[in-house]
Amino acid sequence: MRRTLLTIALVVAAVLVGGSVFSFVTVRKSFPDTTGEVRITGLHGDVVIKRDAWGVPQVYAADERDLFFAQGYVHAQDRFYEMDFRRHVTAGRLAELVGEDAVDTDEFVRTLGWRRVAQQEYEQLDANTRSLLQAYSRGVNSYIEGKSGSELSLEYAILSLKGSEYRPEPWSPVDSVAWVKAMAWDLRSNMSDEIDRSLMAQHMPRAMVEQLYPDAPRLHRPIVGTDALKKASQAAEEIPTLLGIEDGIGSNSWVVDGRHSTTGRPILANDPHLAPSMPGIWYQVGLHCRRVSKGCPYDVSGFSFSGMPGVVVGHNGRVAWGVTTMYADAADLYLEDVEGGTYRYKGKRLPLVTRKEKIKVSGGETRTITVRSTRHGPILSDVDDDIEDVGQRYEVSLRWTALTPRPTISAVFALDRARDWDDFRAAAKLFTVPSQNLVYADVDGNIGYQAPGAIPIRSRGDGRWPVAGWDGKHEWTGYIPFDELPHELNPDEGFVVTANNEVVDDEYPYLIGADFAPGYRSTRIRQLLKEKKQLSVADMTRIQMDAYSANAALLVPRLLRIPLGDRFAREGRDILRGWDYQQRPGSAAAAYFNAVWRNLLELTFHDELPKDQWPGGGERWFDVVRSILDRPNSHWWDNLATPAVVETRDDILTEALVQARDELTRRMSRDTDAWSWGRLHRLTLVNPTLGDSGVGLVNRIFNRGPVEVGGGGGLVDATAWDASDTTDPYAVTAVPSMRMVVDVGRFDRSRWINLTGASGHAYHEHYDDQLPLWADGRTLPWAFGAKAVDRGTEDVLTLRSASG
Repeated sequence: MRRTLLTIALVVAAVLVGGSVFSFVTVRKSFPDTTGEVRITGLHGDVVIKRDAWGVPQVYAADERDLFFAQGYVHAQDRFYEMDFRRHVTAGRLAELVGEDAVDTDEFVRTLGWRRVAQQEYEQLDANTRSLLQAYSRGVNSYIEGKSGSELSLEYAILSLKGSEYRPEPWSPVDSVAWVKAMAWDLRSNMSDEIDRSLMAQHMPRAMVEQLYPDAPRLHRPIVGTDALKKASQAAEEIPTLLGIEDGIGSNSWVVDGRHSTTGRPILANDPHLAPSMPGIWYQVGLHCRRVSKGCPYDVSGFSFSGMPGVVVGHNGRVAWGVTTMYADAADLYLEDVEGGTYRYKGKRLPLVTRKEKIKVSGGETRTITVRSTRHGPILSDVDDDIEDVGQRYEVSLRWTALTPRPTISAVFALDRARDWDDFRAAAKLFTVPSQNLVYADVDGNIGYQAPGAIPIRSRGDGRWPVAGWDGKHEWTGYIPFDELPHELNPDEGFVVTANNEVVDDEYPYLIGADFAPGYRSTRIRQLLKEKKQLSVADMTRIQMDAYSANAALLVPRLLRIPLGDRFAREGRDILRGWDYQQRPGSAAAAYFNAVWRNLLELTFHDELPKDQWPGGGERWFDVVRSILDRPNSHWWDNLATPAVVETRDDILTEALVQARDELTRRMSRDTDAWSWGRLHRLTLVNPTLGDSGVGLVNRIFNRGPVEVGGGGGLVDATAWDASDTTDPYAVTAVPSMRMVVDVGRFDRSRWINLTGASGHAYHEHYDDQLPLWADGRTLPWAFGAKAVDRGTEDVLTLRSASG
């Protein structure tokens, strides 16, 4: 896509440099009005939208359809281009918006058929859910009706400069449902690991590949204890249990009961880890029925996705909930024996199912592709080079739970109106894709955990490697019954911690997955929760910013014992002495350690792995290195590029120390006092369409940063970076996309922060106003009750019924 963006950028640069009038008028043209009154057709009554100093809206209505109508309206006010961009991605229509270089993306999404499945899901929804989705869509369309692209967002104005004929089109309920498919894809479990393992196996024995996916040490406790799982049925005992524990990244959430809090009530914390973007993915909102009743049961506040109604993570007047990715294995790759228009299955040749897809291209010719599918799912090797390499002489199809229509979006509405544990579990039962860890707390003092999702039962295997599709021996025989999924109410320990780690132990009768996070974050969170008898809201916020590196605690003592003859190298290494292993932005020791870590991974693994499989350096690699650290003569330490020499562990550690000293001298200074982790570890927020244009002027319009941050991959403050990146390896690649701490029962004492801000409009005051606070680990008061909201209100917009 970069070539298209560069063309756009050059045109824009010429226009902007030539006239500041375009810059000022066009930039502000799309800013929404947030005060006054608007007469609107389709409302049953008046709706009041109150915005605070950060532009966060609290919506008040007497009717549930009016409530979600207004949510659609405010989403469109602040984030319509973001919504439209996502819609094009999920429908496989991105090339219509940005041109030729998005065709490959569209082909892949069309092959998966997200939009087709979303349409089928919408038709399966109950009448009330469809009604609320329709109301949300009417709200979006009420705002965008009659407005040109440039009146909706600056991005449209810039795209029009290159002659794009695209005009924003009305929103539909299926556009909202399709967003669930994008969420499911981002959180699709171990498919990437499955591909990586297969590609590695083409370069080395399978046994060596398995060494790069080691089991986590048993010091990392699973989320749910064995006692909570004894309700599994007798029949389930016959199903093989092949649980594994593997590397992964994701989110943190935890909840403590009133015995462990200073408030005497539960406190719940959550910070989902996602890729950074500008604007950030979350949108803060409050949705309030003026009188909560059966006809209007919503009084909820939290984080939403623009383009989708409801609150995804947050609390209502009775319960609070948080989410982390469970890494349940809900996808399998099948090798298919295809000949012509048929594929082999159980000794027979069956016809491939095919369909044609037409992809329109802005400024180019329409493309037509043929999507082929087997009984297992679409053939991905037609559109993905890596997957084609996995199959070699075979084709590769994907079976994935998200490609079976399920009414997942109805779970959001059910969570928003839940009143107790039973309601919460009923809502979780609808949350079929993607599978998430759900933590719970309520005003009656209860805390809990529920694992939801459509998790397949396999007749054979553990889902870690592609399997033969032609013999019928690796089929899914059903799904784990919801009542037998892991869940726990009021555990004796008094708290629940989830951080993408193993959900259950080996006594659980089903296979949930095989590629969990090793548990470094969950272990650290548990340690911090136990350090104080009672924890406050402020304590929870501090835990979210904890930057302790268990990896450093393991390696640094060894590094300090390595004899270094060179004084210059020793001078660098000496800054590790006395370090508390906290990777704060100003820490010189953290900068040096992470440079050592990057060089250690390069020296140990780059010689044996293909470039696209080089270590990224996250939690799984902590475990890989741990597994060979006490084996000084492991073959991994030997550098194959020096066949006359057999390197040992200490040879590699020595070289990593020396190279890190040289690297930081080049990157920052010869003076170690001038080193800091934040100078290396910087976050730049990039607009997904125009932020990578290659033209500085255009990038500066839409992007923000860089911002120096602490933390790192595998830490509680999980600001991940990619050690395999040869250009800017320490740049932040994933972040806590928001942080929230809920004081359950005294909700107005809760705290929250978003990565960027409420607005998606470049240069708007709320485009990035929360970013400095987020980077510093600060949070904002989270008003919920009517009085607290009124105290913080700065702008009031009233939507009045045109017929009223």
